Amino acid sequence: MFENDLRMFRLILSPFNLMVKSFEGIGRYVELMIIMFRSVRNWHKYLGFTVEHMYQIGILSIPIVILTSLFAGGVTSVQAAYQFDSGLIPNWYVGGIVGEAVLLELAPMLTALVMTGKIGATIAAEIGTMRVTEQIDALESLSFDPVSYLILPRIIAAICMFPILIIVSDCFGIFGGFVAAISTMDLTPTEFVRGLRSWFHPWDAYYGLIKGLFFGFAITSIACYQGFYTRTDGGANGVGKSTTASVVVSCIAILCLNYILATLLL
Repeated sequence: MFENDLRMFRLILSPFNLMVKSFEGIGRYVELMIIMFRSVRNWHKYLGFTVEHMYQIGILSIPIVILTSLFAGGVTSVQAAYQFDSGLIPNWYVGGIVGEAVLLELAPMLTALVMTGKIGATIAAEIGTMRVTEQIDALESLSFDPVSYLILPRIIAAICMFPILIIVSDCFGIFGGFVAAISTMDLTPTEFVRGLRSWFHPWDAYYGLIKGLFFGFAITSIACYQGFYTRTDGGANGVGKSTTASVVVSCIAILCLNYILATLLL
């Protein structure tokens, strides 16, 4: 009887415990980011590491960004063509729809979500492994600042490279929509470009790049936080939990940021 009551009591308290742990995690994340911003003055000391991470985050991610964008733009064009079967809407509107969808939403969001799985998980696993194997403790014992050495170069690299990846995604997303529209609809290239130009606003492109800056910071900072505070008593299991948490939390953060930025900037 006592065990059943204790189990019920724990079940009732579990939401509160989860809330407390969430606030503790937010507090530690903010503390880590404050330390990171204070170490920005030392960015030049780790310029080589920053360039290396820029290559890993940006250049090596271009193929998967291109592939994702091509199919995203293509399916947007096909779905728009499906809606236009009634004949009430001119076919050249497809160009405008593809352009707006890619610039405002598809390119920034899909790039961020893909990079969460590719880069965020990698960063969390790398730093988490260093924590479990006590490499971070060794850096501290040698008077190295682990935040400046491990976290700052990755965040700077992501902030620099994410807008570039979004530009690549914009170009290939629109190109994928162009190819799909020409091949599936009675639409000429001139008509597609007409729709694209008639709906285009320069702010749409800038808006996507601004989202890239925020998404890049969010993904890498969350991944670094999860890896940096990996539980050392869990071994490889702890690294796996940190990697999973990094991907899940980053996806939620991206969706929240997407709504907030759309509300503020559009």
